[in-house]
Amino acid sequence: MNILNPALVVKSLSEINLKKYWETGKRGIILDLDNTITPWNEMELSQEAHVFLKEALDLKYKIFLLSNAKRNRTEAIAQKYAISYLAPALKPRKASFLKALELMNLKNEQVLVIGDQIFTDILGGNRVGCYTILVPPISQREFFVTKFFRLLETLFRH
Repeated sequence: MNILNPALVVKSLSEINLKKYWETGKRGIILDLDNTITPWNEMELSQEAHVFLKEALDLKYKIFLLSNAKRNRTEAIAQKYAISYLAPALKPRKASFLKALELMNLKNEQVLVIGDQIFTDILGGNRVGCYTILVPPISQREFFVTKFFRLLETLFRH
């Protein structure tokens, strides 16, 4: 089950040392939307996510929003930060992660994949060879299918 294991598990986005990863050659971040940087189905980023994105952009990371959410909401958030996006991405499909890498013009080993779900973000990122980071969901509100997969995740995490 190695493909389901993130390279790193953190308690919050603020624990991710972006400067350290930049120094090791990371240049891009594929970032999930719902419950990673926004509460589920909402338009506003959490304060922590806003600070994280600002730091990443200041460091010159290429940021790519890869979300299974609807296109219009993902697009609106991406435009606020002038970052690229793909939605709905149908994660964990390899094709969407490969498209993100292609549009960022980066190799898999240069990219961090950050998300709150094992069966979408971590699985997809691992399948294409990126460095994956699992963050906890920022809200308990979720799509009912996601709630089911969270139950399955507990089987793999313990």
